[in-house]
Amino acid sequence: MSDKKASYVDAGKEFSRDMNYIPDRILAGERSADPLDDRFPSGSKDSPRDVQVWPVEPGRYRLIAAQACPWANRTIIVRKLLGLEEVLSLGTPGPTHDERSWTFDLDEGGRDPVLGHERLQEAYFARYPDYPRGITVPAIVDVPTKGVVTNDFPQITHDLFFEWRDHHRPDAPDLWPDQQRGEMEDVMRRIFTEVNNGVYRCGFAGSQESYDAAYDRLWGALDWLEERLTDRRYLMGDAITEADVRLFTTLARFDAVYHGHFKCNRNKLTEMPALWGYARDLFQTPGFGETIDFDQIKKHYYVVHTDVNPTQIVPKGPELESWHSRHGRGAM
Repeated sequence: MSDKKASYVDAGKEFSRDMNYIPDRILAGERSADPLDDRFPSGSKDSPRDVQVWPVEPGRYRLIAAQACPWANRTIIVRKLLGLEEVLSLGTPGPTHDERSWTFDLDEGGRDPVLGHERLQEAYFARYPDYPRGITVPAIVDVPTKGVVTNDFPQITHDLFFEWRDHHRPDAPDLWPDQQRGEMEDVMRRIFTEVNNGVYRCGFAGSQESYDAAYDRLWGALDWLEERLTDRRYLMGDAITEADVRLFTTLARFDAVYHGHFKCNRNKLTEMPALWGYARDLFQTPGFGETIDFDQIKKHYYVVHTDVNPTQIVPKGPELESWHSRHGRGAM
């Protein structure tokens, strides 16, 4: 395969994310700890016989998650919040990649110290020699075989909560409260389509019309979130849930990347009082802010997306000290 940079913008078309991931699950037993889970992803095109089930086994698996990537960042946060560091190891590729895959250039010798891989691609090919899709993070890899288990990012964090409960720290937060489950899933669905993926629809729009539509949808959702968070500390009330994790990783990247690089520039996050206070509140909560590396984040977007930023110049700003300023939301 060529080492040239991938193309992200399809001229004349709107951006559409490929959501076809490896559907395998790591499960605790025959029945899930999640009463609403029938053992397989909701809406999956795969029948049960197409999904391989792997057992929960401390020390067996390795989470590969680049800090630069928002989808991977959420798995790093959930792993920390639940206290799974000792049972699920973490490998972190560097912030840039080419068409072939993410590389372990931050590790000594340029190889993951546990898997021995130079590229994440090797874990995919160890299981699927002709794997036809993109090599994505996050991915969970089976250490004994060095092959990928799954890269289904929404299912990974779901299962870390429900399937790994025997290994959570005693005071782990309830990220999926039963009494709020229906509303929370509606909120998360809107956050994904309009915000998490919405910034990409703006940034990778292939026409003015598709950009304008994506921009309007994004800001409609952000205005809704601004209003929702005006009188509640977190998205679902007074406790952190999975919904907050999913929104936070986009907000953390907003002013540094999405505002300029992806043309999401109606205003900055720092100009939205409720969202900015909420984002700082989470950033200063153990498990969140320490997973954010702004240098890696900026390098990833501005260097990898050469069709959006052909010069590959990485901006020096914005200033980031204000992330540590007082937010005042603890009194809500």
